[in-house]
This record gives sequence, C-alpha cells and structure tokens, in this order.
Amino acid sequence: MCRAAEIRDPEQGVAPTAGPAQPAKQSGMGDRDWQPFVYGGLASVTAEFGTFPIDTTKTRLQIQGQKIDSKHAQLKYRGMTDALLQISRQEGVRALYSGIGPAVLRQATYGTIKFGTYYSLKRLVSHGSGEEDVRVNVCCAVVAGIVSSAIANPTDVLKVRMQVLGNQGQRGILGCFQDVYHQEGVAGLWRGVGPTAQRAAVIAAVELPVYDFCKHHLMSSLGNHISNHFVSSFIASLGSAVASTPLDVIRTRLMNQKKLKKEVGGTSCRIYTGSIDCLVQTVKNEGLLALYKGFIPTWVRMGPWNIIFFVTYEQLKQLY
Repeated sequence: MCRAAEIRDPEQGVAPTAGPAQPAKQSGMGDRDWQPFVYGGLASVTAEFGTFPIDTTKTRLQIQGQKIDSKHAQLKYRGMTDALLQISRQEGVRALYSGIGPAVLRQATYGTIKFGTYYSLKRLVSHGSGEEDVRVNVCCAVVAGIVSSAIANPTDVLKVRMQVLGNQGQRGILGCFQDVYHQEGVAGLWRGVGPTAQRAAVIAAVELPVYDFCKHHLMSSLGNHISNHFVSSFIASLGSAVASTPLDVIRTRLMNQKKLKKEVGGTSCRIYTGSIDCLVQTVKNEGLLALYKGFIPTWVRMGPWNIIFFVTYEQLKQLY
C-alpha cells in the first residue's frame, strides 16, 4: 500500500509516519471519504448473497408459534436445519432465496450508509488521529445504525414478506411492493421501523466497536491480516446476536403483519398494536425464550456474514 494511504486510513491501525514526504495533516475528512460508503455497500452485498438461505430459516422460525395468529400458530420447523430441509423439499431450493432482491437492495443502501457513516464519523470526531475510543465508537455506531436502518426499512419489509411466503403466489419485488402499497399505503413500507432502528442501533453499538477493539488489540500478535479480521469479526458476531435477537423477533413479526387501509369483512390483519404490545404478547403466550426464536440461525448467519463482510471490506481498502 502506498505511503499516502497509510496516513489517511486510521481504522487500519497504521500510525502516521513523520518525514519529508509526509503531506500536510489531514482534517479527518479528505479526498477519499467515499471509500467507507462504497466498500461498505459492496462488502454488505457480497456477505448477503453468501448467507441469505440462513436468514430465510431465521425469519420462518421467528414467525411460527404465535398463538394469537392462526396463520402462524403451528410449529412447523424444529430448528434451522429442519427448516432448510423442509423448505428445500416442499418449496424447492429457490424458495430459500425468496426475498433476495430486496435484501440486496437493502444492503446496497443500509450497508453503504451504515458503514460509511460510522467510519466517516469516527474520522471526523478523532480528526484523523486514528486513536480508538470505545465510547466514541459506540456513539458513532448507534447514529449510523439508526439512520441507515430507518432509510432502508421498506426493503426490509419486502424481504420479510417474501421470505414468509416463499414460492406461494410471489410476483417478485415489484409485485410485493405494489401489494404493500395498495393495501397498506406508504405507512406499510415503514412497518416495524421502531424495533428495526433499535435493533440496528444495538447491533452497530456492539458489532462495530467490538470488531475495532479486537482488531486493534490483536494487531500486535496477528497483524493487519485476514486472520485478525476473521477472529475479530467472529467475536463481534456473537455479541451482536445475543444483544439483538429479541428485537429481531419483534420487528420480524411486526413487519409480517398487515394493517389494511380498508378492513375486509370488518376485521383487520393487524395483531400487535406496536413493539411493546408484541413484546408483552409474545412473552405472555409463548414464554420468555420465544424472544430468542431463530437465535441459532441468527448467530450462524452473523458469523459468516461478518467474516465475509469485514474480510471483503479490508481487502477492498488495501486495493486502493
């Protein structure tokens, strides 16, 4: 990597080197501020393609067993592996990728904004010094998570709806969008935005600072190499899975329910009035452990997802 790249990229853990060839001190926001946004989006899309079938099993597991929802009251799947096998046999392997369109679109927006905002805020606050401050990292991550998830929420709604339906009556991303828009209005596209933003904030607040912390402290033993990125991302994924799964269950259930603009037959498809009601009803009817439905596929997916993302991100940084 060139000397100028070492000076301008503090998150790689390379300290600026004094010398006659050193350019004027950067303000922290320079001519390569586009990198975290572009690399974050590309790495997110790459990771999404590699782990999407696991995400589909997580969604199916999270919506089943709702005693107050007759459509999803049955416990159809015993776990992640059983869900993978049943979906493949009954609906075809293609069903495991139902919703991949909006998922990729989501990562292209959510991932781009989230990681770009996080690293740009870090540079801005630290004035390009490259020093790691856990409190600053957490605050930057929370802001990045909330903003990016709120903007990308419509694609998340479409993804969940398509994953639940599988191959049953799907018309693609445009057909799903038209159904949501015509039946529920614009508000339907932001269904579950509250817990989605909360979940994103929790994941970002745990995942990004933990990754940076581990990477920084492993630098002396593993260096700035793939082995360091692998270990750091795996540790970060466990923490974010434990912290975010309850919110993920709530947001998935809220996104899947419909609140029709015109009630059909005097009844509405809405089951929960909000995230708090969903939390209370879920615990009351299914027990506290119901908040961790889909935890195994969540962690199993987050591990490879983070590994693919961070390794891809770091390699892209080293290319230019």
